[in-house]
Amino acid sequence: MIRFENVGLRYGVGPEVLTDLSFQIDPHSFQFLTGPSGAGKTTLLRLLFLSLRPTRGLISVFGRETSLIGKRELPGVRRRIGIVFQDFRLLDHLTTYQNVALPYRVIGMEESSYRADVIDLLKWVGLGERMHVLPPILSGGEKQRAAIARALITKPELLLADEPTGNVDPPLARRLLRLFIELNRLGTAVVIATHDLHLMDQVDARRLVLEDGRMEIFT
Repeated sequence: MIRFENVGLRYGVGPEVLTDLSFQIDPHSFQFLTGPSGAGKTTLLRLLFLSLRPTRGLISVFGRETSLIGKRELPGVRRRIGIVFQDFRLLDHLTTYQNVALPYRVIGMEESSYRADVIDLLKWVGLGERMHVLPPILSGGEKQRAAIARALITKPELLLADEPTGNVDPPLARRLLRLFIELNRLGTAVVIATHDLHLMDQVDARRLVLEDGRMEIFT
């Protein structure tokens, strides 16, 4: 699904923040991306989401080199990838339902074609009774689940999640983890960036460990 070959990234003329990354993410796989703060986890997620270009090396996504994907094609490729940001990035003037439906609204789809899917997904993540509430009224855990639902609504082949349990209590963290596991069981590849060792110990999954911009892989 995704292949990195000797990928490096630097900002401007500064030192590389990611160095010689070579790994692949297979369809239907589940992995944790971990490492100390400042190791480059969020930067790597941005490369996976195609919102950053590498300084050197080769990245292939869904069988295509990213350097050959034009700007007009990028949105279509990104729709195959869902991403959950650490700060949620919900729009406060839109309801929970409208936030989750936003990926469909952006591409001009008629509401009648996606309304049932949005409602079903909101019920699946436990927000069926909160779909008409604005984000400022939601709790931190509810915002997190709304952000996850928005990432899932287009049925992505790959889901990227940046510290998805970092702002919730342990019981909710376990509930969110079960959500990701179920999603993976249904066929979506999952990459969870986290520093929570207890969370990772609950799943037998590959670990991509970043430190000082370099990666080790533990299976």
